[in-house]
Amino acid sequence: MLNLERLRTLDALARHGSVSGAAGALHITTSAVSQQLAKLEREAGQKLLAKNGRGVRLTDAGRLLAEHAARILSQVALAQSELDAHRGQVVGELRLSAFPTAARGIFPAALAALRAAHPALRVRSRELEPERGIAGVVRGDLDLAVVLDWYNKPVPLPDGLVKAPLLDDPADVALPSGHRLAGREEVDLAEFAEDEWITWGEGEFCHEWLVFTLRSQGIEPIVGHRAAETHTQLGLVAAGLGVCIVPVLGRHPMPPGVVTVPVRRRVRRHVYVVWRADADRRPSIRAAVAALRTAAERVDGPREPRSGRGEGPGEGSGRPSAGTSGTPGGGA
Repeated sequence: MLNLERLRTLDALARHGSVSGAAGALHITTSAVSQQLAKLEREAGQKLLAKNGRGVRLTDAGRLLAEHAARILSQVALAQSELDAHRGQVVGELRLSAFPTAARGIFPAALAALRAAHPALRVRSRELEPERGIAGVVRGDLDLAVVLDWYNKPVPLPDGLVKAPLLDDPADVALPSGHRLAGREEVDLAEFAEDEWITWGEGEFCHEWLVFTLRSQGIEPIVGHRAAETHTQLGLVAAGLGVCIVPVLGRHPMPPGVVTVPVRRRVRRHVYVVWRADADRRPSIRAAVAALRTAAERVDGPREPRSGRGEGPGEGSGRPSAGTSGTPGGGA
């Protein structure tokens, strides 16, 4: 009989394309992956792997079994979801991720509410960029991920995932208080053609969005500095080293010496939570989505004062956008 955990290992290899990738996804050593796959070959009675340079590739038999493994694992997850729904209790373990500003701006309230309401639920959270969070949910390493895309650069979701909107997060331009445009009520991005930008790491989705947006307006951005964290970017702005895009979520407190000015053609991020459709009926998924939505609603409030003195929590729409909702138990 084929062993389920060994099928999970084969599925991870098929998804990631290497032994090291499978080991990373499963949080085990490469040696353990190799041992599991060798045992699976003996169980199957056929060669599943072949050498491919310094790595391995799936044989025809390996690809066939990997396709079955993906379906089997999906059915197992569905069975677990059905059992959890039948039991009707919010128990067990729930693994979540969020991109950094959502981890700071939404997770504390949401996770504290889950702990208070459902003490038998063990929640494990981590900070991950949206692409890695989505990949983790697809692989089954995560149960939910809070992710984002931008108003002009949507991210298509892989088949088999459900999403629910949390909030639309407006973004402004952050300027040094002595900047020539600091006194304006609104600005156009084209007015920063000669400014240095402080942006995210190369290859990160938000950096790629900024480059895409500026180039669509005929601007080749001058990137002076890169920083993953919003507050590091704002610290560089406060030092007069450039300008940056700063969403409302997670920006508080603002450092002295920084002014935020809205963009005339509104700039917004769409923040939502994703999970696997085959886990849709799990009570813990439903509880987590409800807690995340409640926490996201608390982001709503008056726009933060334009001078960066850190008075007050900033503004966001705090309302799910229409037409994109998924609710646990109801599908996409």
